[in-house]
Amino acid sequence: MVRTRLEEMNLPVGKLARLRRLFYEHGPGNGTAMFLPVDHGLEHGPGDFVSCPESADPEFELKLALEAGYSGVVFHVGISQRYRHDFAGKVPLVLKLNGKTNVPPDDEAFSPLIAHVETAVRLGADAVGYTLYVGSPAQDRDFVQFMGVREEAERLGMPVIVWAYPRGRAIEEKGGRDTLYAIDYAARVAMELGADVIKVNMPEIPVSGDEAVPEPYHSLHLDLQQAVEKIVQSAGRCLVLFSGGSRLSDADMLARMETAMKAGAAGTIFGRNSWQRPYPEALRLAAQMKEIIGKYGDA
Repeated sequence: MVRTRLEEMNLPVGKLARLRRLFYEHGPGNGTAMFLPVDHGLEHGPGDFVSCPESADPEFELKLALEAGYSGVVFHVGISQRYRHDFAGKVPLVLKLNGKTNVPPDDEAFSPLIAHVETAVRLGADAVGYTLYVGSPAQDRDFVQFMGVREEAERLGMPVIVWAYPRGRAIEEKGGRDTLYAIDYAARVAMELGADVIKVNMPEIPVSGDEAVPEPYHSLHLDLQQAVEKIVQSAGRCLVLFSGGSRLSDADMLARMETAMKAGAAGTIFGRNSWQRPYPEALRLAAQMKEIIGKYGDA
């Protein structure tokens, strides 16, 4: 499947210039990207850094992104303000605009704003990130909050990367957050609400057989690559990034990445699967990731 290219997205000049920096001037390039997200300290807590204590220092990820040639890092505002000074202009920034802790129950998934697009401009970011919980009981508030972000981003020429995450009891009652139904729907919602780039998880396989999953998904018989192709198609003229999720083996992670790229993804956004490793190992793995993604760039 052929992935969307920037010239097909009908973007305003400011967004186009920033996305060109991310997808052509850094990382694997030629229209592809690999991002290093480090929003986990807020979203999951510092326990995510226990397996590799040095990764708790954001300079670990910044040095890794610079030396390995990532397309950019994803930080919340506090880290962006305190740690990027020596890396400004060298490592592109995606500023995550909303966030929450995992302390309260996730029954009403909603991620409030903690920064504005104007903050991202001041910090020299090339894109902003927004977590959208599709199917949550708080979905109406989420849509309205995202509308404000989208409109501010349009005024300031800032690309918006949407973390399109199915969440909530209604999603669980229809098969769960990792089904093709849920992820495909979330990708479509993000596209229709005005995302420029969409970040989604890989769907679980098999993608059929669960009676709770609505039709036509219940009757689909797809392998993983076909399922990913369907998600990319639902995202329309948006660039699609796939995440790695919880820590995988090197072989499994690289295989997932290859599948996503073959299916038309524009790149990956792997966090724990990148920095939950000692620095030399993380650097070696990043080189392998970059080589795989780079094979699928523009001819």
